[in-house]
Amino acid sequence: MGQAVNFARELEQVTDYWSPRVVGRVNDQYVKVAKLKGELVWHKHDAEDELFYIVKGRLVIQYEDKAVTLNQGDFHVVPKGVMHNPVAEEECWIALIETVTTAHTGDVVTERTKSLEDQLGGSGVTTI
Repeated sequence: MGQAVNFARELEQVTDYWSPRVVGRVNDQYVKVAKLKGELVWHKHDAEDELFYIVKGRLVIQYEDKAVTLNQGDFHVVPKGVMHNPVAEEECWIALIETVTTAHTGDVVTERTKSLEDQLGGSGVTTI
């Protein structure tokens, strides 16, 4: 049996913005945490949805035709194949649920793009 994982405690250990870290696994899904500030990059994930859960702060997910604002306690699912750009004016703490095949910045590679190996970061991943 796995141990309890606390999002806030895990996020206290994150030092770099836009650097997701895997903290758990549920079947074919990774549970990740990240701190965000500024904007990432317009991108899409052709084959995977992704869930953003706001632990602390505020996040705006820009779409080509609208924006969705998320506050602490909110979650939102970005549908597969849809262009989006996460933006956090102030520091925002999030949890993500993504399939194990989801590339960090989808169909775009930038200097902020983190490989899956970077996201796994040697931490013990809890299988739930």
